[in-house]
Amino acid sequence: MNVSPRSTTSRRAFLGMAAALPSLAVLPGCSNGSQRHRLTLASGPVNGPYAIFGKRLADVLERRGDGITLQVRTTSASVENLRLLGSGQADLAMGLGDSAADAVVGLGPFPTPQPVTALARVYLNYTHLVVASGSPVRKVADLAGRRVSLGAEGSGTAVVGERILAAARVSRPVRPSRLGLDESVKALANGTIEAFFWSGGVPTSAVAGLAQRMPIRLVPLDGLAAELSRAHGPTYVGVSVPAGTYGQRAEVPTVGVPSYLMARPGLSSTVAYEVTRAMFESRDNLPGPESPGAYLDERYAIGTGVVPLHPGAARYYRSVYG
Repeated sequence: MNVSPRSTTSRRAFLGMAAALPSLAVLPGCSNGSQRHRLTLASGPVNGPYAIFGKRLADVLERRGDGITLQVRTTSASVENLRLLGSGQADLAMGLGDSAADAVVGLGPFPTPQPVTALARVYLNYTHLVVASGSPVRKVADLAGRRVSLGAEGSGTAVVGERILAAARVSRPVRPSRLGLDESVKALANGTIEAFFWSGGVPTSAVAGLAQRMPIRLVPLDGLAAELSRAHGPTYVGVSVPAGTYGQRAEVPTVGVPSYLMARPGLSSTVAYEVTRAMFESRDNLPGPESPGAYLDERYAIGTGVVPLHPGAARYYRSVYG
């Protein structure tokens, strides 16, 4: 499906719109524990990067004593998370930027627009297309007719994988599997699949662990970010996995997609402000990728494209920018 690229909104416009909305100054009663805010965060698979980030954020919030308790719910990740957020079954959610943009406007896996907002652009994900080092697959087109894991059902990885296959104009359909990261790693190791997609920070520990057990290779995805942006909007950027990340000698061009921390629009503005503030003030205690990608940097955090910032988050950024 080809969609006209979505227009982006400037930092000034985001903060200006949010400034017109009311927000509370304090969390009433939080200092003495008389009022608590219990939130649910839709994260990702058990032991995955989103779930680990969510657990660390929950620990940070608990230690701060601001009256905010965070329950982390494991999921298949982005698409499921955004559906939970849109239906009000989650207060916060992790999600890939392209899936979040689809949710806002009602495209792809979202038949209607979802009521979702963003607290921050957290970090940049790198799309991995992993094969055994001896595989004949040298480019995406070589996947035609092969057994490929596109990512877990309901994950942002699956969305990216399907779009990459379409953008590369693979001549014959792949033989798809819907496996999460750990299952994909096991399946490649035992030969039941020939390749798998993964979208995450670099290095991703599960992929690095696989590289220690068997020689692997990343298939280059150069040029595809521009094609994806033309078809689906400007969320996609061209990036490279640094040399040596998984033992490879040279950097590997690929497609970058940002991860957002999302919130339901009805979340208290003050609670959203406090969660955003806690995240940035405690960034050294939160797990993030080692590669470049502006991890939890206020200068880039509001770059969420068509996904509107929550007013509470915008108030935090105004306090930082002055």
